[in-house]
Amino acid sequence: MMKSQAEYKLKSPPDDAISSVKFGPNTNQFLLVSSWDGYVRLYDVTANNLRHKYAHDNAVLDCSFTDAVHAYSGGLDNTLKSFDFNTTTENIVGSHNNPIKCVEYCSELNCILTGGWDHHVKLWDPRSSGARGSYNQSDKVYSMSICGDKLLVATAGRKVLVWDIRNMAYALQKRETSLKYQTRAIRAFPNRQGFVLSSIEGRVAVEYLDTNPEVQKKKYAFKCHRIKEDGMEKIFPVNAISFHPIHNTFATGGSDGYVNIWDGFNKKRLCQFHQYHTSVTSLSFSHNGSVLAISCSYFLEEDNPPNPLPEDVIYIRSVTDQETKPKYSSN
Repeated sequence: MMKSQAEYKLKSPPDDAISSVKFGPNTNQFLLVSSWDGYVRLYDVTANNLRHKYAHDNAVLDCSFTDAVHAYSGGLDNTLKSFDFNTTTENIVGSHNNPIKCVEYCSELNCILTGGWDHHVKLWDPRSSGARGSYNQSDKVYSMSICGDKLLVATAGRKVLVWDIRNMAYALQKRETSLKYQTRAIRAFPNRQGFVLSSIEGRVAVEYLDTNPEVQKKKYAFKCHRIKEDGMEKIFPVNAISFHPIHNTFATGGSDGYVNIWDGFNKKRLCQFHQYHTSVTSLSFSHNGSVLAISCSYFLEEDNPPNPLPEDVIYIRSVTDQETKPKYSSN
């Protein structure tokens, strides 16, 4: 159990559940945060202060930097907004027919991708207005991840679609996940060989993109974020995944309040942090993997929620190679 001295709470946290935390490109300093309180906030985590915030008309479900000074965000108001932190100007970029669940930036092709509960993924160019394209995913989009010039889309019905962002005329792959329950998160390995999925039923799958049967034999799933109490096992959703950008290891966060770090290639857990005061809703490693942002919010998981509700907190934690680097060399 790793209890770190180098961990602190961000001041001026959101006033409602935190949906997403994302570090900016090439920085350990700037963190973008979206919340159910209808705001997107920019924090300077080094100085521990709130630098900017801008509003949507409803809960914000996701956000992303495109560069150091531009953010994109979407949520229950069905609207994709952009914000320039230098000039503090906002722009309505476009919309979906239903809430926008995911906002991702593809740096290789300089485009924004949004996924919605309207079953569509839309592609946007930051230099022009209006969507460049809209692509049917056949079901609600729950989570997305950029993998080089590929887009991974996890939908309701436990499906994963793999798209080539350069040619979105058809999906390269459509597969069913190896998990039996609803997907919460999908994230691509930084080395682009595969992806990690998590479900509401305390389980994580490691899968590979190469469809060669020999490669597909390597995929596996494991149980995690489960707590034994009085001989009973309580099973918790695994809400968040973030990859260490250098070591290809990944952190998971669950409604059990724990963060674990895993070596997916060697099937080992590297460490577990102390238990946080409520559910972990989002995780983000900084660009060099030295800092992990951990958001904790009560997600209304239980029939009888605690009163008062646990506070919404963002923890900034320094992490070491000892916690994040594989202990074994992959053969």
